Amino acid sequence: MRLMAVHAHPDDESSRGAATLAKYAAEGHEVLVVTATGGERGDVLNPAMDLPGVHENLSHVRRAEMALAAKTLGVEHHWLGFTDSGLHLDPGMVPRDGFARVPLAESVARLVEVIEHFRPQVMITYNECGGYPHPDHIRCHQMAVAAYEACTSVAKLYYLHEVVRITPAMVRFAGRAERLVSRIPRRNSGATTPADPRLGDVAVPGWVRASGVLTRRVRGRRATTHIACGDYYRVRDRALRAHASQVDPNGPFFLVPWTWRQHLWPTEKFELARSRVAATAPETDLFAGL
Repeated sequence: MRLMAVHAHPDDESSRGAATLAKYAAEGHEVLVVTATGGERGDVLNPAMDLPGVHENLSHVRRAEMALAAKTLGVEHHWLGFTDSGLHLDPGMVPRDGFARVPLAESVARLVEVIEHFRPQVMITYNECGGYPHPDHIRCHQMAVAAYEACTSVAKLYYLHEVVRITPAMVRFAGRAERLVSRIPRRNSGATTPADPRLGDVAVPGWVRASGVLTRRVRGRRATTHIACGDYYRVRDRALRAHASQVDPNGPFFLVPWTWRQHLWPTEKFELARSRVAATAPETDLFAGL
């Protein structure tokens, strides 16, 4: 079976649904990550990578990081070749060469070509909110849905399930909080990635083992598909750390050890958005019905 994940920027594939991708790849399925843009307008969010030459060569840095992340996850990778729009919460501020301003017919045609070559049975992307209101994420959703509709060979289209709807105000608040946190002295600040492969392998306290997990509804929407992929959370963390310019190894992504996450959130959740085969929720397999 073949699975395709369509994302906006390098590092998106490692922060959303990454353990699921690693699981299916390890089980022998063909998995392809398609990245719409090169992430050229991203900020350098890891203080240890805020060095001369990084900003000026960010496009090359992010390509190298993406190659390492794909290797870590065990997946194939394809660049669509569009230019990052940058995080502009006002659509009118998106640069003219940004992906979000590319005519939809052009981006869809490029993605359809990849789909026809790879022939996935299942596709994954964001919902209409983009996961958060980045113009490239919203455009990625529009592109992926239109490409799915144009390619009848794809049986199922899933959205990454969002527990909450992220608003522009929340993004602004998170940015301010991140800047404040970045001023706090941290351990291992001189390393771009952890040297100890056991990092995150923390004993699980009883209250974590006993914690129940609830399926949470958001604005009437729910996760239809729960993929048990806790065995791959360590792989997901390693892939995320591969994006060293974008991810601080001492930052909030890693506040909860992966061993705890296996008990607190044992599955990654998806929403079945379109299907050309009979499907019944809840599912435990993206290829159910195929």
